[in-house]
Order: sequence, then C-alpha cells, then structure tokens
Amino acid sequence: MTSATPSAATFQVSVLPSGRTFSVNPEEAILPAAIRQGIGMPYGCKDGACGSCKCKKLEGRVVHGPHQSKALSPEEEAAGYILTCCGVPQTDVVLESRQVTDESAFPIKKMPSRVTALEKKSHDVMVIRLQLPANDTMRYHAGQYIEFILRDGARRSYSMANAPHTMIKPDATPPVGPGVELHIRHMPGGKFTDHVFTAMKEKEILRVEGPYGSFFLREDSDKPIVLLASGTGFAPIKAVIEHIQFKGINRPATLYWGGRRPEDLYLDDWVRERLAEMPHLKYVPVISNALPEDNWTGRTGFVHKAVLEDFPDLSGHQVYACGAPIVVDSARAEYSALAKLPPEEFFADSFTTEADKHKD
Repeated sequence: MTSATPSAATFQVSVLPSGRTFSVNPEEAILPAAIRQGIGMPYGCKDGACGSCKCKKLEGRVVHGPHQSKALSPEEEAAGYILTCCGVPQTDVVLESRQVTDESAFPIKKMPSRVTALEKKSHDVMVIRLQLPANDTMRYHAGQYIEFILRDGARRSYSMANAPHTMIKPDATPPVGPGVELHIRHMPGGKFTDHVFTAMKEKEILRVEGPYGSFFLREDSDKPIVLLASGTGFAPIKAVIEHIQFKGINRPATLYWGGRRPEDLYLDDWVRERLAEMPHLKYVPVISNALPEDNWTGRTGFVHKAVLEDFPDLSGHQVYACGAPIVVDSARAEYSALAKLPPEEFFADSFTTEADKHKD
C-alpha cells in the first residue's frame, strides 16, 4: 500500500478568528484558492512584492514561491509569517487573518470593455473611462482594482477611481452600460502605458477582469480616518471619498495627497469641491520638489511625514494608504512604531509596477 505524495494532495486551510475553511489544490498558492472560493482575504499585488497578504501561520507547513524580501523577510518567515499569494501548502494549514469577511468577496468576472473617454490631466496622468457590458454589471467595493488582460496574456492592474454607485447612468440617452474611471500614470517604455499615451483611441475594446484587492473602507468602525495618497494612488482614495459622501458617513476624515510638483495633484479642484460639500473632510496637499516658478506656499516634504506631524498619536485612527511602495511601506512602519497605530488598522494598496515586481 502506497501513500499519496504531498504534491498530489488537496489541503484544507482554516482562517482564524473567522473559522472560514477552504481547500487548496495541489501546487496551488493559498490566495488564488481563497479568491476562487469567495473567501475575502487581504491582498494587493498578488505577486509577492507588496506584503499586503502577509499573515501568521499557526499550524502546518508552507513553501514559498518567488517573492521580495521587503514583502516577507527571512526573519518574518522564521517567525511563522507567510505570504498567501505565493505560499503553497504542504499540509493542512491554520492561519490568523483578521480581515477575512464574507461581504468583501464579490464575484470576479472577465468581460470586454470599451474606451469611452480619454482625458490628459497632467503631463503623465491620463484619466480614462471604460464602458462595461450593460447586461453584466460588475459589483465591487470602492477602492478595489481591475486587471487588463493584454493580447500576450500579460496583466496590468489599475484601481477604479469611482465608487460603485456612480457607474449606473439610468437617465442617459441612449442608455449606456456602467462606466469605470481609471487614472493611469505614464511609465516610459511601459508596454501598456505607452499605448495609452500614444495610440489608445475612444471605442477601443479591452479585456478586463475584476474586482480584485482588499482595499476598501471598513464601515464597522467609527474611528477617524486618515487617507494617504501619493500620485495616482489618489484613484482608489477618490472612490472611497465618493462612497463616504454617498453613504452619509460622518466619521472625521483627513486626506493627505502628495506629489513632486503641484501639477501632480491632478484633481485638486475635485477635492476642493468635495470639501464644500463634506464638512467632516479635511485636505492637506503636500509637495516634495516644488520649483520657484510653482509659487507653492503649502506643506512640503514627504507626504507620510506630514501625517505624523499632525497626528503624533494614531492609536485611535484608521489609515488607508495608496501609492508608491516606498510611501506605503514607510507609512506602515513609522505609524506603528512612532504613532502607536494598531497594525490591523492600516489598510493599503501599494502601486507596484512591473519593474517593482521583479526587484530583489
């Protein structure tokens, strides 16, 4: 009598404290199995680069695929932490993840989309709007992202910059399907963004899949909110602000939006319009590399540092951070160490580029 080899086994993953359990196929990582079965676990890039899916392994054995040490250091791995996006079970596994929720797992759909508008907001930011099929509405949380599936099978991820309630246009003539807004920064030499900035036209058909990501407002809390964005990390933050306004949520919220030059705050006027309508919202723009001709008189320096200057004690807050990995990673580390922010109250979407994913 021979026993099955571990590579042929299907393993069970249990998540505490929720008690959710799901199966993982042979050689499959934990996160894709969870997504496939509607289990809402925390994650961001899905490529071992951002660390958003990191959680504590309580029981079992997991082998990791390629990942960056900044996402999971050897010391963290030795202490029992894993990345679910690239961690493949070798036995049944018990994990601790406090962000597992039933309602966070909307069905992931693959569908065609049509470009309906392109608007250049700065020298390197394009706002595009996509029309999705009218008969196949995608449900998502404000703050989640979609992936473009390119012709060669490569994928590119972009956060949806509008809240779900803005997608339906019932009074449009003629009726149109729901629309998704995306903010795309030009990465010179980038396979997808070069196309967006040089060749993309209205009516172009693109294939998309989503929603993905665990970045969205936790509405079961009444804590004050800090919204931290760098560059186009403002996109999912914009969706969250729209959602807050739509739902009439009156928790105090302060937006910190950072850029190198004032023009990087490409929807500054939009934010100021919201301030007039939302008395609980405050706005702190921060510029790191202003030139004399910018005539900038506002806050300067690193945007995540501005938060620490204003909130030396974050122990009673929630922070939602989006943008460049260096900003998100620095905020995560410093807010916990210096401002007493509970780690479980830091929610992030780190905008890892293809180059970022292949570092380390």
